[in-house]
Parts: sequence; C-alpha cells; structure tokens
Amino acid sequence: MRILFFGTPAFAIPSLEALLDGPDDLVGVISQPDRPRGRGQKPEETPVARRSREAGALVLQPEKLHEESTLAILRGLSPELIVTCAFGRLLRRPLLDLPPLGCLNVHASLLPRHRGASPIARSILEGDAWSGITIFRLDEGMDTGPILIQRAERVLPDDTAETLGARLSLLGGVVLKEACELIRERRDVYAPQPATGATNAPPLEKEDGLISWSRPADQIERFVRAMIPWPVAATSAKGQPLRVLRADLVDLVPRERPPGCLLSIAPAPIVAALPGCVRLRRVQPAGRREMDAGDWIRGARLAEGERFG
Repeated sequence: MRILFFGTPAFAIPSLEALLDGPDDLVGVISQPDRPRGRGQKPEETPVARRSREAGALVLQPEKLHEESTLAILRGLSPELIVTCAFGRLLRRPLLDLPPLGCLNVHASLLPRHRGASPIARSILEGDAWSGITIFRLDEGMDTGPILIQRAERVLPDDTAETLGARLSLLGGVVLKEACELIRERRDVYAPQPATGATNAPPLEKEDGLISWSRPADQIERFVRAMIPWPVAATSAKGQPLRVLRADLVDLVPRERPPGCLLSIAPAPIVAALPGCVRLRRVQPAGRREMDAGDWIRGARLAEGERFG
C-alpha cells in the first residue's frame, strides 16, 4: 500500500517506525510546522519530522493543511491509505476522501471513552483501571469513527501520563502493524463505536494544572500523576509558585483545618484535602530544580497551619 503518515510528537514515532519497517510504501510524512521553543525561542523541529528526515522520508510541514496548494501536493503522492497519530489537527474533507482505503487514526484510549486530545491524562484523572489503543477510521467527528482494532493496557497505580504514554506509544506501533496487515489481506472489518460510554478529553492548558485542595485526597494524588509531563500540577506557598511532581496519600485523620492547610512538616509536608490528606514527595520551586519536598519545606520556613494556594 502507498501510505501517507500524519504525526507530530514523540508519541507517534513507534507508529511511524512501524510503517518505515513494514512492507508498505511510505510516500510521505506530514507534521506540524516548526515552532519556537525554550528560552531562546528558536524554531524546533517536531520529533516526527526529525525522525522522518533521518530515515530519508519526504516530509511536509504545511501551515495551512487544507488549502488547495497543499491538497494538490498530497493528491500527487497518490496515497491509498492515510494514517494519523497525535497529529494535532483535524482532517476535513476532501482529505478524508483522498485515499481509497480511507484514513486510520491511532488513538490512546479504548474508544468511545476519552475522545479528544488528552486521553492519557484523563485515564489517570478518572482512576481508570485500563487504557489502551484504538485504531479506527476517521470521519468528520471528534474520534467518532468505526473501530478496526483495540488492544487494552493496564493503568498501574503509580503511572503518570508520561509512563503510561510511553507504553501506549509502543503499543500503538504494534497494533498499527496488525491493522495494516488486516487491510492488506482484505480482512479489515469495522464496527461502529458503542452508543454509550463516550467521554471527552479536551486539550490541557497550563491553567489546568492548578491544584484544587478542596478535592478529595485520592483525586489530588491522581491529578499530580496525570499532569506529568504537561502542564505539571502547581500550587503556591507564601505567594510563590510551587510545582508538585510527586505526592501520595497518607493515613491521617486531619484536625479541623481548611483544605490546603499545612498539617505537618517532618519528614515531609502533609496538606489537608477535602476529605483526606496528601503528602508532598517531590516539588520544584520557581527558578530552582526539582527536589525532595522535605528538604524544600525546611528551607522555605513554612509553619504548620499555613495554607497552600
């Protein structure tokens, strides 16, 4: 098959590798344009674009995906199948109608649960026991197309969005190989998504990382894990920003203190939630490196009874 691949972040690289290593003809790779990053704000190549160029693949990074000049180039590549994985933009018609075998998406959840851009973080936030990979045929909806194949992956008790995402990324490449084999052998059968059980996973913004201490403690613990690597859970102490990189639950019956109140300092800070308590393990103060929360609070000179933002 002549396949055109759409992808942007490192999550998509195992799926790209599956196509590079497979028997099909990868006719081109479409990735997001280079964007300024870091303190110097220098344009940085996307992981998929960089890996594709290393492999000698044709790479296109159009600003306007659906304008006629871009569509003409893509038509000239004569793809029979389009595969997308964490591309970052919705494909609209006539792109969806371009390949005769349709457009597949590699999605990091068991659809219809967690449709949208942040399914991995949402799986942890919601306390899901299972996540997985769904490969489905794109339509004009948000992750609503019929399913070709699904594979489950257990969510571990200490998973962050980063660790779970790393496993799902590798699983995506494995399952994509199976999907392509089904299509080559004309054994591809698509099933409509279930009519019930759909949830939404909209993109995460920086402000979504702010900790609400009035949540139950178990939700805050999951929240901290779900926000790694982006946007990272954050609060404030004495008016100064503080990122929380690791926290756990503690078996302590708190005194009558408001949520966000510092209950104990040694050996690590314990903070009241509603209900329950959370112990901070790893933090990162503004302008400093990640450190042990016990070391941080001794230097920060916080007293019991003070409140986090």
